[in-house]
Amino acid sequence: MKKILIVEDDADINGMIADTLEKHHFACLSAYSGTEGLLYAAQYKPDLILLDLMLPGKSGEEVLRELRRFTDVPVIVISAKDELDHKVDLLMGGAVDYITKPFEMKELAARVYVHLRENGGTADDTRIAYKQLVLDKASYTAELCGQKIPLTHREFNILELLLGNPKKVFTKKELFHYAWEAYYEGEDKTLNVHISNIRLKFKAVTDEPYIETVWGIGFKAAE
Repeated sequence: MKKILIVEDDADINGMIADTLEKHHFACLSAYSGTEGLLYAAQYKPDLILLDLMLPGKSGEEVLRELRRFTDVPVIVISAKDELDHKVDLLMGGAVDYITKPFEMKELAARVYVHLRENGGTADDTRIAYKQLVLDKASYTAELCGQKIPLTHREFNILELLLGNPKKVFTKKELFHYAWEAYYEGEDKTLNVHISNIRLKFKAVTDEPYIETVWGIGFKAAE
């Protein structure tokens, strides 16, 4: 289970973020000041940090600078500040992303997934096994019932997200953001075509379903 450190002094926002990410099967740790955030980052070595800028003690900018002295953990900045120059300065200073308040929790969760994937996995989580399907994230290959299945990059990403979180229903927006690393603008034809292609490739090998449509919401791993 990936560990997320949330450095946010507003207890309500901190709690909402933690609740959302825990539903996505992340382990969350909350800090409420810059000093506490640095202490927890050094002590618990999280896989990703969500960092507010307006913090008591040390500001978010100071925290980011000090983090970069001892860790390359991905940091997503969360702030009400929306000036372009400020965003650029933080991204150049070591942040991997910047999300402006107010934001949708689903979008935040999708960005967390994307940056954890980009940051790479450990030797223990490079493979996903689900039913008779095995995905190898290191080589981007798939085997179903012992047969190699040719998948496009996008198809692999879709399966990686769904089968890596088999109890969760993902919205089309979340799947699109993860697989394409782009924002979803309401056009679901491209995503639906990719889902259909995956199903056709699997159908040639087995009748066992692997992707279930949840009408009005999105998709999940078929049980």
